[in-house]
Amino acid sequence: MTILFDNSYARLPDRFFASAQPLHSPEPALIQVNEELASELNIDAEWLRSPSGLDAISGRTIPDGSEPIAQAYAGHQFGNFVPQLGDGRAILLGEVVDRNGRRRDVQLKGAGRTAFSRGGDGRAALGPVLREYLVSEAMAALNVPTTRALAAVSTGEPVMRETVLPGAMLTRVASSHIRVGTFQYFAARDDVEGLRLLADHIIARHYPGAAMEDRPYRALLEAVTAAQAKLVARWLLIGFIHGVMNTDNMSVAGETIDYGPCAFMDAYDPATVFSSIDRMGRYAYGNQPRIAYWNLTRFAETLLPLLDEDQDAAVEEAQQALAGFGAVFEHSYFGGLRRKVGFISDEDGDVELINSLLTRMTENQVDFTLLFRALGQAAIGKDEPARSLFIDPTAFDEWAAEWRVRLSREDLDAESRRLAMDQVNPAFIPRNHQVEAMIAAAVNRADFAPFRRLLDVLSRPFEDQRDAQDLAQPPLAHERVAATFCGT
Repeated sequence: MTILFDNSYARLPDRFFASAQPLHSPEPALIQVNEELASELNIDAEWLRSPSGLDAISGRTIPDGSEPIAQAYAGHQFGNFVPQLGDGRAILLGEVVDRNGRRRDVQLKGAGRTAFSRGGDGRAALGPVLREYLVSEAMAALNVPTTRALAAVSTGEPVMRETVLPGAMLTRVASSHIRVGTFQYFAARDDVEGLRLLADHIIARHYPGAAMEDRPYRALLEAVTAAQAKLVARWLLIGFIHGVMNTDNMSVAGETIDYGPCAFMDAYDPATVFSSIDRMGRYAYGNQPRIAYWNLTRFAETLLPLLDEDQDAAVEEAQQALAGFGAVFEHSYFGGLRRKVGFISDEDGDVELINSLLTRMTENQVDFTLLFRALGQAAIGKDEPARSLFIDPTAFDEWAAEWRVRLSREDLDAESRRLAMDQVNPAFIPRNHQVEAMIAAAVNRADFAPFRRLLDVLSRPFEDQRDAQDLAQPPLAHERVAATFCGT
């Protein structure tokens, strides 16, 4: 048994990537295999656990059919353009076609130096590998488009960061790893043919309907714009903060990618920032829609030569395509919020009513996840779980009175409403303090039990799971995580 590769990106011209050889892990040890995902990919999970499978996901051998490459890309990092970045510690082993006929990348992250490492060692420490495995799988369970984790291994080799840390490697799966920054790489070199080849590759792989349109490259821009608008709306609906929304971290496939200093909000506040490198709050929770639009504008700029030979006409095409972002985002975001508060229809005044709740949550430092989960209980007349989360409970009482008037205009029994709300309001998210405690146990004591427990609970985020209520709780004052850090 091996991996059945069918590599389309490696068939593009050489300037799209650099050949790469994964780091040879001296003493690899398997930490986790994702059996469900392996099955989707037609990969035998038992083979992954075998010596030959372990060698394949730890860089010791190159599986048959693999064509290992590091992809080239550029990007705006905190608003500053860098014309060459690329995969500095990730190597694309190849692509597989899954059981549903979808093409998926299989990539080793932390696989060693590549032509794009820019002085880095290309390795990954254990903590960031476990964080990405856990959070990406939690996002998938929360129904958010995301890269996935197929396997994690320790390499048996130390990694030097601020201190010496155990090394690890992640096998990451994505619809593709092509980013806005990939297009920027060719645009920065005035390589119009490269842009056309890349755009055609993306259309064929992700947006085949665009090929049927009269203006396929405009249709591509519209499709990517809509996908990103929906994705960021889903982030906001679960309190997720990406942390580094650089253009090289925005997938044109519409998936969440690159879980560096990401975090989930505890107390609701749109200004919340966790990333230690985001000192100005550029990527704060509430700024994420604006930044997504900014990034998409950079994407549109790269497509101008393909949209029209006349510059002014191309700009007009791009502006019209980008104009759809706001409507798609608002429909996705406010539609999601309506479902979170139990509405099954749309009425004038809903947005104002929901915004009133969010304002009261900010003023009262209310936990985002607990409050929306508790609203399901309030829908059946049990107010105390939600009310008790407010510093001033009358702030909830006043809002709830208006909410119930609104609910009374819908023909739905209370228990059915609660069930519907519990299907969109998770009981469990990857709480930052629990993620940090899990990492500390693994790094300091080689204890992976907290990781596996969290992974199991977060795979079923909408179930009550009475034996895991400790993992539903927000941090105590001394457990709060003030800053998260990039894995590099």
